[in-house]
Amino acid sequence: MPIIHSVVFSLVHQPDSREEAAFLQAAGETLSAIPGVHEFTIRRQVSAFSPLRFQFSMVFDDQAAYDAYNSHPAHVGFVEDRWNPEVSAFQEYDFVDA
Repeated sequence: MPIIHSVVFSLVHQPDSREEAAFLQAAGETLSAIPGVHEFTIRRQVSAFSPLRFQFSMVFDDQAAYDAYNSHPAHVGFVEDRWNPEVSAFQEYDFVDA
């Protein structure tokens, strides 16, 4: 069963800064290249009702692909080197069809 993995977040960087753009570019290049990741997207929040500014979304074919992504060295490295120091707040959502 496919899993839609989504995370919404804000960064410590100033909006529209070079640092913000560099983070988003690195995320797109790194995470989308991990085997098993499909339909990787980066979206910007436009609602005034949420303080979280961005969303990453991707699809995995099944739980095994999702687990492989979570333990993949590129994902682990991105989380340690970029996500943890640069993300100020986030919520994670994982969906399957009801």
